[in-house]
Amino acid sequence: MPYEENPFTPTFGEVPAYMAGRAQLIGDMITAFERSGRSPDLSTVISGARGTGKTALLSLIAEEARKRGWIAVGVTALPGMLEDVEERTLEAAEHLVAPDVESRITGIGIAQIVNAEWEHSDRARGNWRTRMNRILDALAETDTGLLIAVDEVQPDLDEMIQLAAVYQHFVREGRKVALLMAGLPHSISTLLQDKTVSFLRRSVSHHLGRVDNCEIEDAFAKTVRSGGRTIQKKALNKAVRAINGFPFMMQLVGYRSWEQDPLAPKVTVEHVELGISIAEKELKARVLDSTYRSLSDGDIRFLRAMLADEGESRMADIVARMGVSASYAGQYRNRLLAHGAIGERRRGVVAFELPAFRDYLIEQEL
Repeated sequence: MPYEENPFTPTFGEVPAYMAGRAQLIGDMITAFERSGRSPDLSTVISGARGTGKTALLSLIAEEARKRGWIAVGVTALPGMLEDVEERTLEAAEHLVAPDVESRITGIGIAQIVNAEWEHSDRARGNWRTRMNRILDALAETDTGLLIAVDEVQPDLDEMIQLAAVYQHFVREGRKVALLMAGLPHSISTLLQDKTVSFLRRSVSHHLGRVDNCEIEDAFAKTVRSGGRTIQKKALNKAVRAINGFPFMMQLVGYRSWEQDPLAPKVTVEHVELGISIAEKELKARVLDSTYRSLSDGDIRFLRAMLADEGESRMADIVARMGVSASYAGQYRNRLLAHGAIGERRRGVVAFELPAFRDYLIEQEL
C-alpha cells in the first residue's frame, strides 16, 4: 500500500513535522502572543551552532504568531535589512495598511469603493522609525501585533544596531511589537555587549544545544508515524544514538532511513543502518567539511589542543599545549567562537559547539 511522502525535512530552515527539545521555548512564545499585556518573552534572543535548528525555530514561532493574529516578518541580517523589514511588513499587512503609500481606510459608505475615504502619507517622508511608526499606528487600530524575526545576527552590521535601538523605543511607547533574533553564540554575545543596545541584555535568552535522547526518540517516532509507518524499537535506538542530540542529523537520518524502502510498512534496523551511513557522509559534506575548510592553521591548532579533553577545555590548558601566550590563543578562541565551532561554557572554559566536530577532527589527524 502507498504511504505518505517522506515526513523528514533535511533542508536548512524548513520546519520539521515534530521539533525535538524546544517545547518550553515555543510554549513561552505562544503564551506571550496570546497575552493582552507585555510579556518579557516578546524580546527573545536565540543562539546555537550551525545545524541546531535556529532558522527552523524562527519560522515555526513566526507561524504560531500568525495563527494568533500577529503580523510576522522574517529577515536575514544583511545590508538593506531595515528596508526589508518595512517592505515585508507592508506586504504581510496589506489588508490593514496600503502597501504603496501606507494608506488607511478611515470611512466607508454603502457603495464602499466609491465612498471610501482614505488617509495618505508619503513613505518618502521621515526616517525608518517614522515610517514604521505609521505602520504600527495602522496595526494598532485593530490591536494587531508585529513580530520581527531576524536570522543570522551580524553584530557589526549598522542596521542590526539601528533595529535593536529603535525597537527599544517601540517598547517604551507601548507598541505591540516583538523581536526575535537568532545567530551563532559569539555573534549574539558580541551584539549584547554593544553599549548602544544594552537593553537587549534583559531579553529572554535561549541557547540551542544538544537535545536529550529521550526527546529525539519521541520526535523521531512521531515523525515516522505521521507518514503512516512504524519503526522497530532496535531501529529507533540505533537512530537516536547516531543522531546524538543534533537536530539536523535527526532529519538526515530519518530522511535517508525512510528512503531505503518507502513502501515498507515498518522502518527496520537495516533501513536505519543504511540511512545512518548515508547521513553521516552528508553531515560531513554539508556541515563539517565546509566548517573545517573555513578555518585557518591557527584555528585548527587551537582545536587540536582541545582534543586531549573529553568534554570541556580550560583555556589555561590549551595555552600550555599550544605553547603560546594567553593573548595569542585568545585571538583564535574568538575566531572559533565566531565560527560557532566552539562555545564558551563559563569564564576560561570552552567546548566543541558543533556536534560530531570533535570526532571529525580526530579523523583528520589519523
